[in-house]
Amino acid sequence: MNGLAILIPVAIGLGLLGLAAFFWALRHDQFDDPDGAAARILIDDEEEGR
Repeated sequence: MNGLAILIPVAIGLGLLGLAAFFWALRHDQFDDPDGAAARILIDDEEEGR
C-alpha cells in the first residue's frame, strides 16, 4: 500500500509533465509542416482533374 502512495503521485506528475511539454510544443509551432509545402509543388495538378 505504501508503494501506491508513491507511485500514483509520480504517475500523475509525469502525465502532467508530458501534457505541459505537448502544450509548449503547440505554442512554439513545433508541429508546423514546412516540408509539406515544398513537396506539394511536385504533385502534378493535371492528374487530379482526370
